[in-house]
Amino acid sequence: MVLKKLREYLDNNDIKYVVISHTVAYSAQKVAASVHIPGKEVAKTVLVNVNGKMVMAVLPANYNINFNRLMIALGGGDVFLAPESELLELFPDCELGAMPPFGNLYNMEVFVAKSLAEDEEIAFNAGSHTETIKMDYRDFAQMVEPKEISFTTRFDKKTNPHHAAA
Repeated sequence: MVLKKLREYLDNNDIKYVVISHTVAYSAQKVAASVHIPGKEVAKTVLVNVNGKMVMAVLPANYNINFNRLMIALGGGDVFLAPESELLELFPDCELGAMPPFGNLYNMEVFVAKSLAEDEEIAFNAGSHTETIKMDYRDFAQMVEPKEISFTTRFDKKTNPHHAAA
């Protein structure tokens, strides 16, 4: 299971973290509510195809990807969500949609929203919908070496009630 792999990786690098067990939560917003952490500190990992290459886009639970901004930030080209079938193939040790934002463990480049990088802490799915890891953002950035870019818009239920923040 990926939680064991993550724990070993963090422990071997003397990184402080907390594993939080919680009831099943299928969206980052629900994880935030379940573990009583602000949505802006809970990261959701989205797999994106950028010109034929899979990358991780990591953003706060209360934000959505603005694909136009992401395309511009990455220099243009084709940018779209990876299909679920690819998630299952690339992350066989994770529950669908619960990938941790450690692209370095999966040989993937990681792009983090600047809005997430502004916080001192980060929390994220640890491969399942019932376990979350919380740690210092600086430690996360040191381990993963993500590229911090602006590619999000704040999720607003009032202006977009049919779009679920996942």
